[in-house]
Amino acid sequence: MIIYNITASVDKSILREWLHWMQNKHIPDVMKTNIFTSAQLKRIISKADDGVSYAIAYKCDSLKDLQIYETKFSKVLQKDYIDKFGETAPAFRTIMAVENTF
Repeated sequence: MIIYNITASVDKSILREWLHWMQNKHIPDVMKTNIFTSAQLKRIISKADDGVSYAIAYKCDSLKDLQIYETKFSKVLQKDYIDKFGETAPAFRTIMAVENTF
């Protein structure tokens, strides 16, 4: 299993708008690609942040599936995000492979 994790640092001034858009527009649009089997929106608990940080973890079955997402869908979806929140909610991506579950 592959986890495609996006971490965003969201400025407090746009937090409500960002959460609404992520939950009602962006995450559903990503899931409509039928590449990912699930998604979780998680708030990162940290005292060091000026904003509020979130991690969105999308799960898919293989790196091949993720590659399909990246070649067919990610550019448009990432552009939508950057156009709307690029300056006030910068994000970075991490790809992880699940080695074992306990």
